[in-house]
Amino acid sequence: MNRLDLAAFRSTPLTHEPFPYLIVPHFVRPVALAAINADYPTIQSPGSFPVAGLTFGSGFQYLLDELRGSAFRAACEEKFAIDLSGRPDMITVRGRCGTRDGNIHTDGATKILTVLIYMNPTWEQSGGRLRLLRSPHDLDDVIVEIPPAEGTLLVFRRTENSWHGHKPFVGPRRVVQFNWVTSQAVERRERYRHRVSALVKKTLSFFRRSA
Repeated sequence: MNRLDLAAFRSTPLTHEPFPYLIVPHFVRPVALAAINADYPTIQSPGSFPVAGLTFGSGFQYLLDELRGSAFRAACEEKFAIDLSGRPDMITVRGRCGTRDGNIHTDGATKILTVLIYMNPTWEQSGGRLRLLRSPHDLDDVIVEIPPAEGTLLVFRRTENSWHGHKPFVGPRRVVQFNWVTSQAVERRERYRHRVSALVKKTLSFFRRSA
């Protein structure tokens, strides 16, 4: 079963200004959502966690396999007019949003494309909705706002002005982040950085609960 709607991806026009991006609601097919959510990693702390260090079931693994497959890579290469051959990928997963999340930023220069897939069954809150922005200083200078509803895809080309952020939200917020990066050394370094950061956050969370 194909869990990703690549036909919808290919038929959705790419927006070029102020930076290249693409939004596809229901990119993850509805028939696959229940299994993916049932097998989603259990994450109790805010932060991004490298997928290699998480435990999850086959429904979630199938999603990762399709993201890493040649068909999705080819679709991204065609849409963004970019050659990703030989570029390693990196996957991190979020399960909760914390008080420090949502600040305006651009992704690091070693990231080529950022792919976000949201996996929240419903989203009624005003916070936690990712905003693509025109500037690094104003969260209300919005290009588009993306509710993190399950199955929604956002892909954007990392540029010096690919600003994004969201209003504060604390609580469960599921998102899979997939990146193609410039080199294998970058992938290893980022995986190590995320692992250390995740360990620190888990430790702090444990002590707060125990206090």
